[in-house]
Amino acid sequence: MENENQGRRLVVLGTGGTIAGRATQANDNVGYVAGQVAVSDLVAMVPALAACPLDVEQVAQINSKDMVLGVWQALAARVAAHLDRPEVAGVVITHGTDTIEETAFLLQTLLRPSKPVVLTCAMRPATALVPDGPQNLSDAVAVALHPQACGVVVVCAGRIHGALDVAKVHTYRTDPFESGDAGALGCVEEAQLRLFRPWPPAVSQGTHDPAGLQRLLDAAELPRVELMFSHAGSDGEMVRALLGHLPTSAGRLRGIVVAGTGNGTVHDDLLVALKQAQAGGVRVVVASRCAQGRVVPHEGQPLPDSAGLSPVKARLALALQLLNA
Repeated sequence: MENENQGRRLVVLGTGGTIAGRATQANDNVGYVAGQVAVSDLVAMVPALAACPLDVEQVAQINSKDMVLGVWQALAARVAAHLDRPEVAGVVITHGTDTIEETAFLLQTLLRPSKPVVLTCAMRPATALVPDGPQNLSDAVAVALHPQACGVVVVCAGRIHGALDVAKVHTYRTDPFESGDAGALGCVEEAQLRLFRPWPPAVSQGTHDPAGLQRLLDAAELPRVELMFSHAGSDGEMVRALLGHLPTSAGRLRGIVVAGTGNGTVHDDLLVALKQAQAGGVRVVVASRCAQGRVVPHEGQPLPDSAGLSPVKARLALALQLLNA
């Protein structure tokens, strides 16, 4: 199997992030500038990849906190194009940790690929005394070469996370991701995979929904969906401000995702304002601000829930729904 895998072609797409970051001092793991090292140089730092047929392409070079629609459009287009190539076994994407869960969710939602799309990252810059990027990249390639791999996953610190579940839960440690109640899909041990549960669902025919992808690629902007939190003292003024004072140039408010307390509960004063927004044609969805669990639906629930999605993924999911409406 190892020799067979060595002959399978992969594509590595670079988008920047900490994995491509540089600091002025090797012992500085936080004061770096992200997106400075070319993805071709990142690949060259991993000798084990020399034997694997790779196509390497720089799609963007940004700090992922600054992710914008244009980068998503360019990345989705290149991923779809490469997946359609019969000789390509899978795609690996280097990405920043801050918004990797949103990019992974977007690609899984749009493409649901029958081939693996593996996003990887780092918490330390390429110039660190002990950078974590090279091992993460090596592990990501091992996942992409697995004969049964499919769907969009995130690989970091030896763990494989599904796109629908993964969330960044720590600011500093080199293993910053969790997959909530579902848990990781598996782990990578010395380039060998140990799976705990099935791969993400994939489309049985083809690699993507051409109409849905094309709508994203043609969009000048995503429908405006705002994210806000319910908290002690919430009064709904932010909702009313959005409804009454959002400049036309900023785009009409189409949706609101509220990160509710506990089981998606929302402060009564905020709920009044959200219902006013609903009456005005704004879609409102409630998620939970809790790191674990989901909103459990119940009779009398005042707002539709996010079907288990985190607040940031629920915001993106609603924007995509409105784009396709």
